[in-house]
Amino acid sequence: MIVDGVGMRGVTLDDAAGLADVLARNRAYMAPYEPRRAPEFYTEGGQLERLRTLLADRDAGRALPYVLTADGAPIGTINLGSLVRGPLCSGGVGYWIDRAWAGKGIATAAVEEVCRIARDEAGLHRVEAGTLVDNLASQRVLAKAGFTAYGLAPRYLHINGAWRDHRLFQRLLHDDPPAP
Repeated sequence: MIVDGVGMRGVTLDDAAGLADVLARNRAYMAPYEPRRAPEFYTEGGQLERLRTLLADRDAGRALPYVLTADGAPIGTINLGSLVRGPLCSGGVGYWIDRAWAGKGIATAAVEEVCRIARDEAGLHRVEAGTLVDNLASQRVLAKAGFTAYGLAPRYLHINGAWRDHRLFQRLLHDDPPAP
């Protein structure tokens, strides 16, 4: 349990229908912060395809995908991806939450838990994240979770139909040397 009534666990293929439902309900809410998606993305089949890719990345050591749940139903996801070992020991975090659950500290708690996993289980040195320049809510989540801003990436991601600038953040987890 990361926050009262909200849990976080690894995603499974069984989450496809629930994720399709919550994503479809939040489509307009998330549109300013997301790439434009094909209509199939918001279906159970589209989510099943997406989850298969995430689980293949997990099995290959490239990602750690999680679902946030309340009463057993998905209310968001958080993923630690782009895992790099060796001298970098880094990964990137991305997350979203159902509008009905926003502003309750859930995203912050999930980011903190993913950082704990990154440090204690994955052995990473740092976690990075990027937000749209005007996504102040997500920037607050990152600040509360101990991230600091370190740069601006012009035209970083194609979001809502255009290349958008992003603020870049990182959280250093420890200063131990990389595992051999």
